Amino acid sequence: METTATTPVPPTESILCRVTTWYYRRMGILAGLCVVFGSLFLYDGLWGYPKVIAIAQEKESFIHEYLPSFEAAKKEGKMAEWLANAKAKGMPTGVEGDSPRWKSYAAQKGWPEEPKLYSDREIAEQFHFAYGCFAGVGIALILILLNRGKVLRGEADHWITPEGLQIRYTDVFRVDKRKWEHKGLAYVWYRTQGGTEKRAVFDDLKYEGAGRILDRLLSRFSGELIEKITESESIAATTAEPEK
Repeated sequence: METTATTPVPPTESILCRVTTWYYRRMGILAGLCVVFGSLFLYDGLWGYPKVIAIAQEKESFIHEYLPSFEAAKKEGKMAEWLANAKAKGMPTGVEGDSPRWKSYAAQKGWPEEPKLYSDREIAEQFHFAYGCFAGVGIALILILLNRGKVLRGEADHWITPEGLQIRYTDVFRVDKRKWEHKGLAYVWYRTQGGTEKRAVFDDLKYEGAGRILDRLLSRFSGELIEKITESESIAATTAEPEK
C-alpha cells in the first residue's frame, strides 16, 4: 500500500491534513458490505430457513407416513386406489411397482435432497447476525460524520492532533516508522509537561499529507528512530506457527 508522497514545505508554513477520500470510501464499502450481509441474514431468518424447515418436515412425512402407506396398500391389494389418491395429490407413485423415492421427488420439486431441520436457536441467530450487521452500518455512518471536520495540523514548533491536542516536536523522544512504507502509519512517543509518556499516531492514509508533518517533526528530532524491522523480528514473523 502506497502512502501520499511528501513535498517540501517552508518551515513556518501551516500544514493542513484533512481526511482522505480513501477513508470515506473504505467506510462506505464497509457500510455496504454490512447492508448486504445483514440483508442475507434477515432473509434466512424470515424466509430461507423456514422454507428449508418446511421441506425437511415434508421429507419426514414422506419417509414415515407416505412410504408406509405404499407398502400397506401393496400388501392389502389396494394399489389402484392408492395410485389414484397419490396422483390426485401430485405425489410420486414409483416406477414399475417400486416404492417412490424421496430423491426423485425432491429433484422434481427443486428441493435439496438432505434439507436441514433448523432449530429455533439457529433461526434466532440469523436475526442477531442481521442486527449486528445493521449496527455496523450505523457505526460506519457515525464515524463518517464524526471525521468530516477533523484536521491534522502542523505548525512551526508543534502539531495539533485531530482531537485538538497540541504536541511540541521537542517533546518527542521516539518515532517508530516500521509500518510507514506499507501502511502509512508512524507511532510517536512524547512526554507531557507533567512528565507522562504518551503515544500519538500519524496516519497518512486517513489524513492526506500527514507525511509532511512527520518530515517536519523528524527535521527537529534527536531521539530514537525505528525505521526497519530487525532481523530477529523478521525471522519470528516468518517462522511463527499458529497454536494448535
